[in-house]
Amino acid sequence: MKLHGRAICRGRAQGLALVSPAPIGFLGGVDAETGVVIEVGHPLEGECIAGRVLVFPTGKGSTVGSYTLYRLAKRGKAPAAIINARSEAIVAVGAIMAGIPMVDQVDIAQIRTGNMVEINDEEIVVV
Repeated sequence: MKLHGRAICRGRAQGLALVSPAPIGFLGGVDAETGVVIEVGHPLEGECIAGRVLVFPTGKGSTVGSYTLYRLAKRGKAPAAIINARSEAIVAVGAIMAGIPMVDQVDIAQIRTGNMVEINDEEIVVV
C-alpha cells in the first residue's frame, strides 16, 4: 500500500512501524539515553523507539522536546523516521535538527505496529 503526505524533513528510511494512538511528548516522555517511552500510562510505555518508524497523531509538550529528539539521534536511539497525522513545531524542529525523515498529513490509521514501512520524501510504502 502506498500513502502520501507532506515531507517535513525529506529523506529515505525504512523500519518496522511502532504506532501510538496518542500524542507523544519527547521531553519527559522518552528517555533520551535509551529511546524507551517512559511516560506513565502512555500506550507505548516501555517500548523502545530506536530504529523504528514512529507513527503517532501529533506531538505534545515542551519545546525542549526538539532537543530531546536531537539527543536521541546523537546516541543512535532516535526513530528511523516519523509519520504524523498532523505535525507541530516541536517534533518538526527536532526531526529537522536531527535529520530524521518526517512526513505528516498521513492517514495513520492505515499503518499497524509491526508493518514494514519505507519512506522516500513524501511517499510511504507500507508492506
